[in-house]
Amino acid sequence: MARAPPKPPSDTPPPDPMPDRIDPCLALLVNSPPKGPDWAYEVKWDGYRVAVHVEPGRVRVITRGGYDWTQRFPAIAEEACELGHDTMIIDGEAVVLDEHGRSDFGALQWALGKRPSLQDNREIIFFAFDLLYIDGHDLRRLKQRERRRRLEPIVAGRTGLIRLSEEADAVGDEFLRVACEHGLEGIIAKHRESPYRSGRRPDWLKIKCVRSDSFLIIGFEPSTAMPGAIARLLLAARKGDELVYVGGVGTGFSREVAVELRKLLEGMVTKKPAVALKRKGAVFTETVLVAEVEYRAWTEDGKLRHPSFKGIRERADDATVYSLTRER
Repeated sequence: MARAPPKPPSDTPPPDPMPDRIDPCLALLVNSPPKGPDWAYEVKWDGYRVAVHVEPGRVRVITRGGYDWTQRFPAIAEEACELGHDTMIIDGEAVVLDEHGRSDFGALQWALGKRPSLQDNREIIFFAFDLLYIDGHDLRRLKQRERRRRLEPIVAGRTGLIRLSEEADAVGDEFLRVACEHGLEGIIAKHRESPYRSGRRPDWLKIKCVRSDSFLIIGFEPSTAMPGAIARLLLAARKGDELVYVGGVGTGFSREVAVELRKLLEGMVTKKPAVALKRKGAVFTETVLVAEVEYRAWTEDGKLRHPSFKGIRERADDATVYSLTRER
């Protein structure tokens, strides 16, 4: 019996396997915007970094730390099915906008149902800013400008819950000035020639209008004026392998939030404080939560100057805790 002739080699390469998860590219904090035509600029959104995975038969919303939060963003997952592609991974930020169009991290937490709220999940918007995979093609090796070119036709012009994070046609210094004048947190600069590389790299840079960082919650001071509430959160930063007390924050939260924080933290009380600290009336907790804090500067003895509470994150979700090895 004659054998069938061998099939000629196909010119079509096999599809790239779709990653189950991609560690995100993280922006490096710098003091001023880079210069030159090879940099693109966007608004720095203040929300939760997530990747939307569109797969045959399902959509997943994966956090920066690798957790599946699809149930927390059901409306975004539902709308992702309407983008017209069978497989896709879009990188972006889930935010809630205030009445001025600025992202509000505290409002996002309320919308996610962390605390009683009148908001619902349809108020959460996903701003897409990178396309990592589509229809059998892994795009991470492509330049940022090419990934952006492929992303824009998919989400540009949409006014629903999935929108394009617009690039600014402006010089970096001028864009930062305008962003700060409008009360935004800052801007992001991305090198147009860079591939998508996981981790914190100089391919992406962040420039902030105000100082805002994450600190571990190590305890609280109960309020004497409002029974059942907190007066201050006690905070720590990293210093090598140790934790160092950097002061407390007692502003930026409402009475309702102060009560909810007290209830939350009372379930984490420990007899052994994370740092060597003696404060009358202080209640120490396990270091499982991270506070987002805005502040003006540092005092000479290493404490936060004029801190204001913005919200909390879960330490387990890869929240970056401030390190005192950084320049202050």
